[in-house]
Amino acid sequence: MTTINTAIPGLAFKIDSLTKEILVIGIPAAIAVAADPLASLIDTAFIGHLGPVELAATGASIALFNQALRITVFPLVSITTSFVAEEDTREKINALAAEKKLTEIIKADEVEKGVTNENNNETPKESLAVNGEIKVLVDGASKNVTNKGDAPKKKRRLASASTALLFGLILGLFQAAILIFAEKPLLFAMGLKHNSPMLVPAGKYLRLRALGSPAVLLSMVMQGIFRGFKDATTPLYVILSGYALNVALDPVLIFYCKLGIEGAAISHVLAQYVMALALLLILMKRMVLLPPGLKDLQIFRFLKNGGLVLARVVAVTFCITLSASLASRLGPIKMAGFQVCLQVWLTSSLLADGLAVAVQAILACSFAEKNNEKVAAAAARTLQLGFMLGVILFLFVGTGLYFGAGMFSNSILVVQFIKIGMPILASIVSIGSLFLLYESNGFVGIWIGLTINMSLRMLAGVWRMGTGTGPWRFLRSHPMSV
Repeated sequence: MTTINTAIPGLAFKIDSLTKEILVIGIPAAIAVAADPLASLIDTAFIGHLGPVELAATGASIALFNQALRITVFPLVSITTSFVAEEDTREKINALAAEKKLTEIIKADEVEKGVTNENNNETPKESLAVNGEIKVLVDGASKNVTNKGDAPKKKRRLASASTALLFGLILGLFQAAILIFAEKPLLFAMGLKHNSPMLVPAGKYLRLRALGSPAVLLSMVMQGIFRGFKDATTPLYVILSGYALNVALDPVLIFYCKLGIEGAAISHVLAQYVMALALLLILMKRMVLLPPGLKDLQIFRFLKNGGLVLARVVAVTFCITLSASLASRLGPIKMAGFQVCLQVWLTSSLLADGLAVAVQAILACSFAEKNNEKVAAAAARTLQLGFMLGVILFLFVGTGLYFGAGMFSNSILVVQFIKIGMPILASIVSIGSLFLLYESNGFVGIWIGLTINMSLRMLAGVWRMGTGTGPWRFLRSHPMSV
């Protein structure tokens, strides 16, 4: 097995096989991950021309919907990518082992029959028969072992993929029900008052967006399955097509059909169902979606590992949701400015998730192969690329939002608050700190609190890797040079 030297300096600037592998998965995944908040950002730009009240109302609904979605999507997609990559790699390893065993049996059979070295290039018909029979026998252990020739390639059957789709459907329906039937209490929790002008339009937008929850969950799960196969290009084409439809429908439904923010929600939901259907049809051509039986589902494995990721996501999500709630208490103008800044921040920061998706698939495969050297090298390389991406985003977001703030609203006051939040946003807490900063500094304090939160998360992650604790215990025997 090939090992990778993890002590080479300047790895981020070295375009070798590992960097290419990360970028081939990471770039399409980054674009795909950023597509949804980018579509929401375009929605925000269209809605901003309806007025500050509509923009603020949509902001509260989008913040609530995205946080609810993040709680379910992130854990499910993360473990789906890892489990599918791991299971797929193990099947490939089993297939190689089966082929090696098959070759040894054929050679032994030839030796027994006294086949000479000159005839080794021709496979006897008897061996072909044995070959086919053995492949049938090992097919249960490895579905990737198929007969050579014109026989159609057998579809994959992965229990992890079937389990993920089941969880995606159930969680999507559950989330839709919660958002629809608990709409007002949730909006009140976001800081909206009974007499707030934002309450009615926010409720309409949230109910319509909630109808798309099953499609969103299933679409994200299927993206995780494709990424587990290290295929980030196929879902990218589907996602770009779907959101292109969303953007095309926005002005038609919002302005021409005079549906307002309801039109924005409808266009988003339609695009989600189109994407989910397209991904489902493509996936059905590649694999069998239904498991052989209920006992093959990995329900408890998903619950165990997903629960740990869920706890982390809930903590992060609660902090961001709280910041949106505090901003809504400052009034429609400041909430509108906060909404624009938040969407720009989420869209730009999610580009780093492309690198996370790439290294996640690579780590899962490397762990399955027991290649700890590649695990350490991939982690180091991704950290370096992530730092470079952060510097680029710092410059791009800081400059772009300052000069482009007018695209998101006609209100001079809203644009002013966007520019106030921009310097802190470009450089991005504890819950206690968030409340303290809110009381003393208001709008600016909320962004300072979010910056502290992200900084502490980064330091905690670097500390765990540096000390070799948790999942990074193996680094003690395989030191990583960043």
